[in-house]
Amino acid sequence: MMHRHTHRFHQLDVFTSQALRGNPLAVVHDADRLSDETLAAFARWTNLSETTFLLSPSDPAADYRVRIFTPVGELPFAGHPTLGSCQAWLWAGVNPSNRMSWCRNVA
Repeated sequence: MMHRHTHRFHQLDVFTSQALRGNPLAVVHDADRLSDETLAAFARWTNLSETTFLLSPSDPAADYRVRIFTPVGELPFAGHPTLGSCQAWLWAGVNPSNRMSWCRNVA
């Protein structure tokens, strides 16, 4: 039997205030329990240029960790996914630290 878990998900347009005018991005929250294979499969499924996954930080000075995937693989860093992930993280109603820092993870 397959176990299913629910994860908060945002799809947003980065670099615009108008729907369907910016750089599209999918953001999955609380993705710590998802396998690398599931992250890659979800990114292929969204078929967007980038899909990000927010995880617990590995650095105690950070508020969260982000992994960035394209439909064909993982990226160590990219601009609009980094900014869009922060926006989605804030929309989730978190209480950021004063540092507002983040850590990126390279698989």
